[in-house]
Amino acid sequence: MRSIVITGASSGIGASLARLAAARGWAVLLVARRADRLADHAREIAAHGGRCETLQSDVTAADAPRHIVAHAMRAFGRIDVVVNNAGNARPGHLLAQSDAAIDAQWQLHVAAPLRIARAALPEVERNGGGFTFIGSGLARVPAPAYGAYAPAKAAIRAAAIQLRRELRPRGIFVTYVDPGVVATEFSIASGMEHRPQAWHARPERVAERILAGIERRADRVNAVPWQTAGTVLGEWLPGLAERAMRSMVVPPAHPADAPAEPTAPAPVAEAAPEPASFDAALEPLQRRMERVKLPASFVRDLLVPGGTIALHDAAMRWAGMPNKNERAALHEVLDALAQAGFLEASGEERWTVLRAPL
Repeated sequence: MRSIVITGASSGIGASLARLAAARGWAVLLVARRADRLADHAREIAAHGGRCETLQSDVTAADAPRHIVAHAMRAFGRIDVVVNNAGNARPGHLLAQSDAAIDAQWQLHVAAPLRIARAALPEVERNGGGFTFIGSGLARVPAPAYGAYAPAKAAIRAAAIQLRRELRPRGIFVTYVDPGVVATEFSIASGMEHRPQAWHARPERVAERILAGIERRADRVNAVPWQTAGTVLGEWLPGLAERAMRSMVVPPAHPADAPAEPTAPAPVAEAAPEPASFDAALEPLQRRMERVKLPASFVRDLLVPGGTIALHDAAMRWAGMPNKNERAALHEVLDALAQAGFLEASGEERWTVLRAPL
């Protein structure tokens, strides 16, 4: 049975592709950060007779490629195709975005896919398989106020072309996908859209085109051909592209990392939720921290605004020679603090401190 690894598989295109591939006889490994979503998809696939495994992982973590390959090999004994689908878009004017914000887009959309491809290469080559990279029309025609996202997607588009030339003689295919604008959580979560529009593609339809491209070992897949044609036209007619972008894409009023212009006070409707407190952020991990003897006071002392936390260095300071369990526990704590707004991921197992506990 052929196997396929899909990152960013908790929703949208990734989840749709997983369900479709499993229905067509592929063994599927779903990789994403949201374990509850993965479990739901796995149950659905199994209920329809498909073979599916899940792995909760942040693909930008240094050890993610090794874990992904090892998990797939334990589960299926082979890897035929890797689909690098994980992604998000952080809004912000390019020169107003922080180094951390720019690097996070690069790590997620370029560095992580290449590291995963490198780790999986021996198995993919053994089975004469291939790699699929999900790009974006914004690689050709960037959208307003999405500074770091478009250059990162342009880079992975170029990387896919480069890899195709290098790996084709070894019997490996490389498919680059322009998915078009898809009715998923992605555009809404990134602030590009307030709600799905009538002209957005359905993720199920995009997944069908991607899987068809994989099965025919296509060089590229234009999932919504008219949208791809529009971006090509936009490259040749930049004035037209500017007008189209202004009418089709509504950037956030104040993109992330960009200073907001002063405005008149707006009527207060409902108070915004307060940021999570330090104690509240760590409460779900309290027992975990107690088991590995990780003091909350040590973690609190790490939170110096503007500073950088490297997992390896912090673990060494805390545990001397940390074991795998201790290192994993500290990683979970730092991830929880990032979700609570204290930290921002800035590279491989590195975080920038945004604020200190009160």
